[in-house]
Amino acid sequence: MLSKDEMVKFFEKQVFLENEIVSSINKALAKIRNPAVRGVLKGISLDSVKHAEMYKAAIELLSTVPPALSQKEFDELLKFVKKHIADEEKAIIGMEEVMNQVEDEKIKLLLDAIFADEQRHHKLLNVVMEMLVKRETITDEDWWDILWKNVPFHGAPGG
Repeated sequence: MLSKDEMVKFFEKQVFLENEIVSSINKALAKIRNPAVRGVLKGISLDSVKHAEMYKAAIELLSTVPPALSQKEFDELLKFVKKHIADEEKAIIGMEEVMNQVEDEKIKLLLDAIFADEQRHHKLLNVVMEMLVKRETITDEDWWDILWKNVPFHGAPGG
């Protein structure tokens, strides 16, 4: 099993590699005119930007204690994530309706890649909803539990 320091070093190397990929693809894009190839390469570049950000988040999680969300932040984040889950569901349904009607292999290739991304996004947003948002949140009720749980008589006379 890797130590925290070893994981951080690995993630830092991965951030560097992902940024190299982005730079390389962006240089190549200046010379490529085919829209399908440009679209795929640009998508890969954007995925590499995303991957670098995720590695940075992993480094931060290993290096710091993430701040708890306030009730207001939790409510806003919950609303945001629910909306995007619904949007991803709409995108998936729309893609499913169209994909079987497309005959052009180049278009199918692009749609298959988009569809796979939409499915992954949907799954990831559900994980964010369940695992990250709810478990990282300290609600007002939690604060009261923390403050009063071990206090004898909870402020009532007697003792």
